Amino acid sequence: MLEFYKTNETGKTEKIDAPMPGCWISAVAPTSEERDFLIHEIGVLPEFVKSSLDEEESAHIDYDDDADQTLVIFDYPNVNDETRRFSIDRNGEQMSVQYSTMPIGIVVLKGYIVTISLHENQNISDMASGHIKGVDTRLKTRFLLTLLLRISQKYLIYLRQIDRISSRMEKKLYKSAQNKELIEMLGLEKSLVYFSTSLKSDESTLSKIMRGVKSNCTRMMKICWKMS
Repeated sequence: MLEFYKTNETGKTEKIDAPMPGCWISAVAPTSEERDFLIHEIGVLPEFVKSSLDEEESAHIDYDDDADQTLVIFDYPNVNDETRRFSIDRNGEQMSVQYSTMPIGIVVLKGYIVTISLHENQNISDMASGHIKGVDTRLKTRFLLTLLLRISQKYLIYLRQIDRISSRMEKKLYKSAQNKELIEMLGLEKSLVYFSTSLKSDESTLSKIMRGVKSNCTRMMKICWKMS
């Protein structure tokens, strides 16, 4: 699905019917036709589209001097749909859910900023709905940092949820060492492994971005600032 948004002169970000300079293009689970549109009409490099849609892709920064565009891959936290759907047991008590991480690609190129993800995620929905202050599609570096901040906030929210669930499971384990509680604790441990691995690569990527913003000496952020 492709959607287009643009911040107007009053500072309000609105959905538009077609892409235009200074807009944000949101691509969520794009079809083959939509991928071709991004590549041939918008000018996004094919390898950047492919990397953004690879579930195994880790957080990193890439840029192409000839095409004059930058790709930032960042891992965002996600609640698995199946465990979200079946998170209430027979007694009406909330059971633990399974958390994981997924990559999202942010492509900065002349005239546009493009986000590409394989699945729907709350970060993009919040940006599009206006729930996040300071979103301006005309300022690409600011838009990028705002999105990364939102993703970081989601990590904190989910980590607090994991902490509460873990505390509840520990109390249950003291009373009854049943397989159900042990399995749920193992699920939480697996979630934390996902988070830990992704946060390490996210931290490295964000450090590179911030060094570029502060010093303005790396080629990657020179491209972003020039296009903002």
